[in-house]
Amino acid sequence: MDFDDRSDRVSSVADWASSAADRAAAVAARAPDPTTVARVGLGAMVFAAGVHKLLDPLSWSAYVVPWLAPLFVVSPVTFVLANGVLEVGFGAAIVADRYTAPASAVAAVSLSATCLYLAVVFVVEGGLFGDVLARDIGLAGLAWAVLIDSLRRPSRTP
Repeated sequence: MDFDDRSDRVSSVADWASSAADRAAAVAARAPDPTTVARVGLGAMVFAAGVHKLLDPLSWSAYVVPWLAPLFVVSPVTFVLANGVLEVGFGAAIVADRYTAPASAVAAVSLSATCLYLAVVFVVEGGLFGDVLARDIGLAGLAWAVLIDSLRRPSRTP
């Protein structure tokens, strides 16, 4: 058995890993700030959800369970359309980094309330919307992180 050959292979793997780590560090150094990535990602998601609600409100109204619909002052479709208009505006504000604190506060509170609603539906309706609940928990956390970051930054004028 030739151990010298293995030593060369181990050395070349170590060299490759080291150079890969160096390349990754160089890419990360040129990347945007993570809080900027989080803010733009949240804003784009809120904006896209709003646009989709305006284009296909019937699909989104399916998240209004039958026992909740009578509590609305308007129809579920009208409720979805109104939310779509607001989400387009708040999402655009977050992406543009203008009025970020109030816009991300609305997103954080809205997503948290949505998570609470989806958790109730999940329990009452035997697991309904569990996939959406799992996703929205992460989005709510992201929205709170963006809000906290925007409150920590020095004031900016729009």
